[in-house]
Amino acid sequence: MTTQTEIPRTMRASVLLEQGVVQIEERPVPVPAADEVLVKVSSVGVCGSDIHYYREGRIGDFVVDGPLVLGHEVSGTIVAVGAGVSTGRIGERVAIEPQRPCRICAQCSAGRYNLCPHMEFYATPPVDGAFQEYVTIQAPFAHPVADEVSDDVAALLEPLSVGIWACRKAEIVPGARVLIAGAGPIGVITTQAARAFGAAEVIVSDPVAERREMAQRFGATSTIDPAAEAVATLGVDAFIDCSGAVRAVQEGVRAVRGAGWVVLVGMGADEIPLPIPLIQNRELKITGVFRYTDTWPVAAHLAATGQVDLSPLVTARFDLDHVEDALNADREPGSLKTVVHL
Repeated sequence: MTTQTEIPRTMRASVLLEQGVVQIEERPVPVPAADEVLVKVSSVGVCGSDIHYYREGRIGDFVVDGPLVLGHEVSGTIVAVGAGVSTGRIGERVAIEPQRPCRICAQCSAGRYNLCPHMEFYATPPVDGAFQEYVTIQAPFAHPVADEVSDDVAALLEPLSVGIWACRKAEIVPGARVLIAGAGPIGVITTQAARAFGAAEVIVSDPVAERREMAQRFGATSTIDPAAEAVATLGVDAFIDCSGAVRAVQEGVRAVRGAGWVVLVGMGADEIPLPIPLIQNRELKITGVFRYTDTWPVAAHLAATGQVDLSPLVTARFDLDHVEDALNADREPGSLKTVVHL
């Protein structure tokens, strides 16, 4: 590899040893392959998946059965490159798209690399993530960010990409009327994305008053308490579920007009009964969201131009020695996004 500065041989990493046990370890600094870059990590956002792995040791079929470095919402600076990458990239500030598809399977060839059956994704067992001082990634997945985009915001381009992908799947166009269930981090970010896509009305449903107020601060045109107000009669163009709650999904489906979209982002129950006759009669289109494809350029543009405002989402910051505290910060009232600084 070619470098401009001396790269240390070892680095500090925060490692999930087993369910509920996190420990700092000294590990070798990874060496970039020919098509990779070495990134010195700056900021890492804490995702709900990190918390699931930490507390429960698994998410569905993905089981932590060995030491694992968590964290996949990443920003940093390229400090070294592999033999096939231009040395001109050294020194670039980047946001990392934390995945490595095979690029040759049928899904990748069709442009759906997020569905690659051979995908290696940061912080998904057994692939290590970014709660460590250095990481490698294929050069095309290290996306340059503008100077006006902070390290924290650059890291949050990952959850913004989820919101962008959900809005693309929902075919949101200028003037659209959208219902979003769940005013957690992804719901709030998706609300901003929907407004940036031109939605004229974004209605956010959440049973918690504080979260509804937060959604309005971040762009919701109105909010609904689903325990007290009717959701099913809204007649929206698209419904995006960011809650995973059974009732929210069922009521949201009923709120969609004929030929509208239902986009399922939140993870909840393994099985949810749906009103099949209504879906048939309205010719509703239902799809899931699994990560994203080709969203980083849009995310970087929206953040750099102020069309989305991610900075206020950060409600807590920790260093590498306190990753365990970061993984528990969601228990604090008013928590949205927690960031680990390296």
